[in-house]
Amino acid sequence: MAKYKIQLFLLLLLVFQFVPLSAQTELSTDELYTNARKAAFDEDNYGKAISLLKKALAKSPDYLEVSVFLGRIYTYTDSLPKARMVFEEVLKKEAGHEEATLAYANLEYWNSDSEKSLNILNAGINQHPDSENLGLLKAKVLKDLKRYDESRTVIDQLLRNNPELTEARSLLGSVNSSSAKNSIGLTYDFIYFDKRFDDPWHLASVNYSRQTKLGSVIARFNYANRFTTNGAQFEVDAYPRISNLFYAYVSGGISENKGIFPRYRAGFSLYANLPSSFEADAGFRFLAFSGNTWIYTVGVGKYYKNYWFNLRTYLTPSTNSISHSYSLTTRYYLGGADDYLSFKIGTGISPDDNVNSVAFDPDNIYKLKSINFALGYKKLLWDTNVISIQASLENQEYAPETKGNQISLSVGYSKRF
Repeated sequence: MAKYKIQLFLLLLLVFQFVPLSAQTELSTDELYTNARKAAFDEDNYGKAISLLKKALAKSPDYLEVSVFLGRIYTYTDSLPKARMVFEEVLKKEAGHEEATLAYANLEYWNSDSEKSLNILNAGINQHPDSENLGLLKAKVLKDLKRYDESRTVIDQLLRNNPELTEARSLLGSVNSSSAKNSIGLTYDFIYFDKRFDDPWHLASVNYSRQTKLGSVIARFNYANRFTTNGAQFEVDAYPRISNLFYAYVSGGISENKGIFPRYRAGFSLYANLPSSFEADAGFRFLAFSGNTWIYTVGVGKYYKNYWFNLRTYLTPSTNSISHSYSLTTRYYLGGADDYLSFKIGTGISPDDNVNSVAFDPDNIYKLKSINFALGYKKLLWDTNVISIQASLENQEYAPETKGNQISLSVGYSKRF
């Protein structure tokens, strides 16, 4: 009998050693979820996080919090179709799930589909009418859709429920600013040359803009002192909306002072709002000095989180060749559309830059090498005031084998009403 007891004891010991050890190595759903969050936030290892979340969902497919986090990770890694699939599955299981609604609506809002984002939010708010997060996002989406009165209504309700909701008050100021239909602005540019000219250039502008049903229209009067000579120019710019996909830039200008401004100028570009927050455009510019110059432009832009990138080229055909210029502009948004830092690097001359567009005059132009840098800052103050400042440096070969620096400082102010 003792022999059988020893054998039974050894068998139980063997089971205790191996079976529980295997069970102990298998992590629970909550442990997998916690490890996935650590992988994403502490290690920046999104692939590892996705793998852990899939294991957690294999164990607990109805653990909706895990699914929402998986959808967020897919969003962060630009796997948007997968993210949409995850969020839609969660919302099928629980209509109006607050976190899934917020994450899914943000995805569409960030990717320039505010109409879809609004539909998602409305379904979620029906289930969670007092959600501050859903209400704030809805107000932002309505602002983006230019439905300002509706956005203000949502914000007013949020502030009635919680007067200390500072984000709502800040957003209200931004909505009031964006809904202003009129604006008056002033800018001044000072341009210094270390070699090319003895006297600096001065350029001052006053403009009036109006938001219309078709888009914004801007009238501008420019005054310049170049080559110790004064000149004036009148311009009109318009940005008509064609559809949700397309809008245009149309511009024209006239001056009586040859060599200070072009006698005539015109411009046109067609813009397309593309998926994944991309934008592309193509068009032309026309400048008439003592001769006529046609310039063609192509650009592509991309929004990524708080950044905006734009790569642009200008092509100027001549008898024997095509002159190229390129520029890369980056903005980092600190707040709304008028609150950002900017950096620009480029080669050649831009016809859209009124400071240097005189370089396209055949009597003055040297189609030679140049490189330029610019730093800028724009800030919205007290809801309806915008200030801007920009400094730039251009190293230009203004004559064969002769280079000089051009330093520019620009300041601006505009008032909306």
